[in-house]
Amino acid sequence: MAEPLDTCDLLCLGLLHAEEIRAAVPDSATVQAAAAAARGLGDGTRLSITAALAAGEELCVCDVAWVVGLSQGLVSHHLRQLKNASLVSSRRQGKMVMYRLTERGRQLTAAVLTGVAAVAGVSPNRG
Repeated sequence: MAEPLDTCDLLCLGLLHAEEIRAAVPDSATVQAAAAAARGLGDGTRLSITAALAAGEELCVCDVAWVVGLSQGLVSHHLRQLKNASLVSSRRQGKMVMYRLTERGRQLTAAVLTGVAAVAGVSPNRG
C-alpha cells in the first residue's frame, strides 16, 4: 500500500494569519528579480569579484583579474554575468572599462559575506 501524501485540507494557521503571511510574500516579479541576483552571487568566482569591487570601489578587468588571481577572459565573462544580474555597472574610460558594484550588488555582497563569516566565526576579509 502506498504511503499517504503529506497534505492537509485545512489551514493550520487560521485564515487571518495565513492571509497576513500571504500578503507579506513578495510578488512573482520581485521574487524572480531577487532569485536572479542571488544566482549572480551563487558562484565563488563572482563572489570573489564582487568582494574585490567592494574593497576597490571601481576597477578595470585587468586589476580585478590580478586581485582575484584569474585570467582576464574569465573575469570579463563573470563581470558580464554580474552586470546582467544588475549587481555591477560599468563605464568606459578611454580604452578601459571600469566596473563598480551597484548599491544592490554592494548590499548583497556584504550580506552574503557577513552571513557566512558569522556562521564560520571569521572576519569576512580574513578567511
